[in-house]
Amino acid sequence: MAHSIRRQLVFTVKDKCRVCFTCLRECPAKAIKIINGQAEVIHERCIGCGNCVKVCSQNAKVYLKVIDEVMQILQSGEKVAACLAPSFPAEFTEFEDHRLLVGMIRALGFSYVTEVAFGADMIAREYRKVLKKDHNNPIISSDCPAIVYFIEHYHPDLVPFLAPIVSPMVAMSRIVRKQYGKNCKTVFIGPCIAKKAESDEVDEVLTFRELREMFETNGINQESVQPADFDPPYGGKGAIFPISGGLLQTTKLSANLYEDDILLAEGRVNIRDAIKEFEEGLVQAKHLELLCCEGCIMGAGMSPNGKKYARRNYLSRYVNQKISRLQPDVVKKQEETFSKVNYLQTFEPKDRRISAPSWEDAGKVLQSMGKFSARDMLNCGACGYDTCVEHAIAIVQGLAENEMCLPFAIEKLHNYIKELNISNEKLATAQQALQQSEKLASLGQLSAGIAHELNNPLGVITMYSNILMDETGPENPFRSDLELIVEQADRCKKIVGGLLNFARKNKVNFADVDLKILLDHSLNAVIIPSNVEVVIDMKTNMPVARLDFDQMTQVFANLMKNAIDAMPRGGKLKITVEGDRDELNFYFTDNGYGISKEDMGKVFTPFFTTKGLGKGTGLGLPIIYGIVKMHKGNVTVTSNADPAAGPTGTTFRITLPGMERVQ
Repeated sequence: MAHSIRRQLVFTVKDKCRVCFTCLRECPAKAIKIINGQAEVIHERCIGCGNCVKVCSQNAKVYLKVIDEVMQILQSGEKVAACLAPSFPAEFTEFEDHRLLVGMIRALGFSYVTEVAFGADMIAREYRKVLKKDHNNPIISSDCPAIVYFIEHYHPDLVPFLAPIVSPMVAMSRIVRKQYGKNCKTVFIGPCIAKKAESDEVDEVLTFRELREMFETNGINQESVQPADFDPPYGGKGAIFPISGGLLQTTKLSANLYEDDILLAEGRVNIRDAIKEFEEGLVQAKHLELLCCEGCIMGAGMSPNGKKYARRNYLSRYVNQKISRLQPDVVKKQEETFSKVNYLQTFEPKDRRISAPSWEDAGKVLQSMGKFSARDMLNCGACGYDTCVEHAIAIVQGLAENEMCLPFAIEKLHNYIKELNISNEKLATAQQALQQSEKLASLGQLSAGIAHELNNPLGVITMYSNILMDETGPENPFRSDLELIVEQADRCKKIVGGLLNFARKNKVNFADVDLKILLDHSLNAVIIPSNVEVVIDMKTNMPVARLDFDQMTQVFANLMKNAIDAMPRGGKLKITVEGDRDELNFYFTDNGYGISKEDMGKVFTPFFTTKGLGKGTGLGLPIIYGIVKMHKGNVTVTSNADPAAGPTGTTFRITLPGMERVQ
């Protein structure tokens, strides 16, 4: 009978999956697809090995349970035989006497409890015949259904090499029906998930874990049952079958690699390598004994966290006891009785390989993950695939996603963090600008009201003080007092004028302005001391911008004057212009005494100034801020006033829209 996966064996509990890719890494068939961040088993590709179930720490991978179906069979009134796998001593280590376990199985309602070890004995005879009959043609053991599925589906060219012999489970099912009647139902109990889909000849398959669950549900324990031995036929050396090399020992063939050219391999990595090398002609062996698990004693249907070598020890102890009790005449009679049973079967290729994509398509995927050369291929295996190329191929085939690549995901996360930091900085700047704008708007309204109220009395004071000063001669003792009144009234007038300029929201009159002419005009409006050097560096390829000439002259002249005032002992003022049609930047950099950290947050506050009494109103920078904002630009400042921290000085940066953005 040909093998095929006739029902889905493994499922994903989506709520529990944490997408660690461990299951994918442990799956020899790569039968797991990442869909929207969830690792889902692809039924058509699954070989039922159960590796994913064993390694999933979150219990997100579960296998098909048939406890209810078995209970229905037991309650049907028909004869039902339990076929217990030879690996049971490695599972039920708490039983000092195996007859107690047999008694508990009988208590569930089974008519017979047989030992599959006898089926292993009989197929060992068949292997011996095949190996001796055709010494030149190599064979691959077919007792592990997961291996059979793997070859049928992913190495179909090797199907002719599969030994045409049934597994011990199927052999025992045929033996039971010969012994107890063809209508006797059979339930295999063992450590393997793949067995659940191996053959229609077995009515149901339970794992050891399911058997324990049935004991607990039905309240069956060692104290509640009578010890009972297995029903005939009795197993012999086939009890050693569950460990690697067990088949060879049962067939009485040596495992000497030089003498008999035999290859043993177990575990997902080793069996894949062995099959691949055999297929490529690199391995010249007449017999490949392959086990998908590290021996059946480590099957997915065993209780979790068991120790491999401790289990081997329990199994070996049981086998030694069994062999010491064997009666040669009984063994011989059993073998003669069941030697006529048909232990043969056939296999068919069921190719489920997915065509490999072109290197061009895989290369595009690799590049999308930042892998452009061999140096970029880390092959870390974090994605679940052995190499970056295999991962890229799986992505093209629709089995994987880019985000599974850990270095790529980390790099992407770093980029997100950088972008988030930039966004946070922009948001903080915008919030600060908004707060500044709201503060300036409130102060502007207050300033406008005060200025209008003060203008009239100031005008009267100025007018009459000038009249009195004109009528008073130079010798008059009140002349100096009148001059002081006129001087201070003029100063108040300038302050009021500044308040009105600060509060006034003038319309911007855009025009095409030559930047060099604008800077020269602004520079001419400022008195440059002989000990101050002014340098203009035009680094832009856009000499013309759309600006309000008069307002920007006021901005630039104010910044130049502030820079000069910050260098009372002389220094250098460098004006740099950079940008393109999208954005223009003007930098006014001096090497003066700088602005202290405490004052940096106040520079755009009206009436705040670091200049001496009577030398500044503190309205210059707020006016600059308002004009630049009306141009839809921005003003920022950096400064250092601490010589210990480096050269002192201040840089004001004016950012304005370029020609493209203005238009």
